[in-house]
This record gives sequence, C-alpha cells and structure tokens, in this order.
Amino acid sequence: MTTTKLTRAEKSWIMYDVGNSALVLLATTLIPIYFNQLVKAADPAAQGTALVAWSYGETVASLVIALLMPVLGSIADQQGMKKRFIVGTVGIGVVATVALGFPTLPMAFLVVYVLSSVMLNSSMVFYDALLVDTTSDERMDDVSSQGYAWGYIGSVIPFILCLLVVLMRPFGMELQRAMQITFVITAAWWVAFTIPLLKNVEQRHFKPRMNGSLARAARGVIGTLRDIWANRELRFYIIAYFFYIDGVHTIIKLATSYGANLGIDSTQLLLALLVTQFVAFPSAIAYGKLGGRLGTRTMLLVGIAGYTFITCFAAFFLKSALEFWFLAIMVGLFQGGIQALSRSEFGKLAPKEHANEYFGFFDIFGKYAAIMGTFIVGFMTQLTGNSNLGVFSIVVLFVIGFVMMLKVPAGDASAS
Repeated sequence: MTTTKLTRAEKSWIMYDVGNSALVLLATTLIPIYFNQLVKAADPAAQGTALVAWSYGETVASLVIALLMPVLGSIADQQGMKKRFIVGTVGIGVVATVALGFPTLPMAFLVVYVLSSVMLNSSMVFYDALLVDTTSDERMDDVSSQGYAWGYIGSVIPFILCLLVVLMRPFGMELQRAMQITFVITAAWWVAFTIPLLKNVEQRHFKPRMNGSLARAARGVIGTLRDIWANRELRFYIIAYFFYIDGVHTIIKLATSYGANLGIDSTQLLLALLVTQFVAFPSAIAYGKLGGRLGTRTMLLVGIAGYTFITCFAAFFLKSALEFWFLAIMVGLFQGGIQALSRSEFGKLAPKEHANEYFGFFDIFGKYAAIMGTFIVGFMTQLTGNSNLGVFSIVVLFVIGFVMMLKVPAGDASAS
C-alpha cells in the first residue's frame, strides 16, 4: 500500500470516499436501469428516449454544480466552513437519495435524482478541498489514489446487498419496494462513512471570516479566474482537465444507459460494472505509485490515451455482453488512476488557503460538470438516430485534452 503508515486524518479522509462511492456506483448501474424501467412502464413507445432524457438530466445536474461551486467554494475557504458545507450537502443528499424510492413517473424521478446528484457531487468538491488539510504535498498522490481505490472496493459491499435485494426480491416484493430498500441502504452507508471525516479531519488552511461573504465571494470569482489564467502551468492544466475528465465522467454516467439501449441484459451490465470496481482497486493504487516514479503528467497522458481507445471500442465494437465485460475491465484499469492523479496534482498546484475556491473551478472544469459530454451524446444521438455516433463524438474531448496536457511543463507539473 504505502511506505509510510497512514495517519488518522488520512484514513478518515479516505473513508469518505468509501461512503460516497456507494451512491456513485448505484448512479452508474442500477439507477439508470431502473429509470429505463420507469420509462417503459409509463410509455413503451418512448423507450428509445430514455438515453436522451438521462443525458439531459445529467447535464442539468452538472450545470447547477458549475454555477454554484465557485461562489460556495470561496465561502467554504473561510475558517471552519468546509465541514459545515459537507454536513449540509450530505444531509440534503441523503434525504433526496431515500426519496428516490417513491416517484413512479420518469420525469419526477429524474428531478429527485438531479437534486441527489447535485448534493453528492457538491459534497465531493468540499471533500476534495480537504485533501490539502489532511496530508502533505509529497503524500498527496498516494493518499488521493488510496481514496479512489478504497472507494471502489468499499462501495461493492452495499452494492452487492442492493443487487441481491433487486435481483432476488425476497417475499415477493415489487421492483419499486426493492429499490426503496436499495436507496435506504446506500444512504445509510453514505452517512456512516461521513462521520470519521467530520470527527478527525480539521481545516488547517483557511481565509479569515468576513461580513458580506456571499457578495465578496461573487466578486472574487473573476479574480480567481484571472489568477488561474495568469499561471501558465495552471492554465494549460485546467484546460486539459476540462476536456479529458468531461469525457471520463460522460462514460461513467452513460455506460449503463448506453448498454441497456443496445439491448444488453441488465444482469450482465451490473455484473460487468461490479468487475470494474475490483479491477479499479489495485489499478488506482498502482497508478499513484507510477505517478511518483514516471511523473504525474506522463501517467495522465497514458490515461487519456486509454480512454480514447475505450470510447472508440464502445462506439464501433460494443455489441454484446462479452464486449461490455471487456470494456468494463478497460475502464477499471484507467478510471481511478486518472481521477486520483488529477485531483492530487491540482491540490499541489492550488494555493492552500484558497483550496475550496480553486477546487470549485477545478470541478467546474470537468470533474463533476460533465456538461459537454452528456449533452454531445444526447444531441448527436437525437440528431442522427444513432447512439454509436453519439458516443464516438466525445473522442474530440480526449484529443483536445491530450494536446493541452502536452503543453503542461513536465518538470513542474509532475508528481515528484
């Protein structure tokens, strides 16, 4: 694992990744399948619109986060505010997650899901920013990678419980009741693994509290953008990240819906995506180690190239469950590593006392604001009537990201 024993704060920070990853996994597996079922039950003739509706729903959620995070992030940088924002977003997110079990109309379900997604991903912005308070620059790659790694493997536990409930449906329960139990399990897991973070991680880097925080934060957004743009290293890094990670999250969010749209059996989809979690666990840790040896930029370029291949394969060769299994394994090899090193590298580049404000922009520029990718897939699929072309269209995001990452100075931007 690591050459130096993890501190209590580092372990507690990693545990939040375990907690929130349960909902992340559910949102990329069971939830899109359940949404497809709701669409089919409401109007069998509208089944083909499920991917489009889901794509636009994800776009709306990402857009809301993009609009909120710079201002809220700036406020959260003030003394003692990061954990307060985590409590608020997790609290609302947990309630919304449980509430997902009640709507039967597809659009009503999608609205509740958007709220749940906004709260989940907003909490992760504040969580990411706590990385600079949890560990040192030298350990960031390793700690960040372990967060993703343990998140992948830890999320499997509640997911398997949820999968058993949905597939077996004991006592003759209907699908909706099974999903209600699933959402309660996931919400409880999220809360349980949030507690150590709140208890053991303290905000060490902060700005002093000021009156009129909201107005000051709004005015400071432009200044932060100017500071990022003036820093050549950060400028090219954030542009590259904006494109390539948008593509990564588009694939994460739409993989299950795309597979279902191709007619792949839902059980096969779920089992294959479960394999992704097991592959991603050692891969994310290995990625962190390789980032230290070969340089973070080098490993990020490898990850972008890997995702370009994954996208082309999904667009032109994905036809059956066997190919979906292969795709799931490939995603597992790159997914955790590219996310973890992207997070830790930005944490090293950003000013520590403005971490939340900078991470707010970091997350806008791609991590959770997968606005372009989901919109492009939905728009191109709707325009051409061909979901394969819709998926292939996001290759452009990886190509631009790769070219921009080449402009990041290798020496300055590498991990160690």
